[in-house]
Amino acid sequence: MLYFLLSVLAAWRITHLVVKEDGPFDVVFLLRKKAGNGFWGKLMDCFYCAGIWVALPFGCWLGSVWWERLLYWFAVSGAACLLERATDKQDAPFYKED
Repeated sequence: MLYFLLSVLAAWRITHLVVKEDGPFDVVFLLRKKAGNGFWGKLMDCFYCAGIWVALPFGCWLGSVWWERLLYWFAVSGAACLLERATDKQDAPFYKED
């Protein structure tokens, strides 16, 4: 359970770095700029798209047989997406009392 939680946090952090930050010394910004509007550029613009691929090595590491790896892959990706939804200020619901 501890390794799963750590994997979710690491997958969220790496995906957040790739999609929403410029990185140290603008390294991620330069990579995003070089990727352009192609497949890799679009992948670096979408948290959910990048998150599923970032979660893949964590799922392979956590599971011992192929079906466990597949389940862990999707579980880590899904948990990272839920964490992103919980922490993203743009998706926060707006409530105004009448």
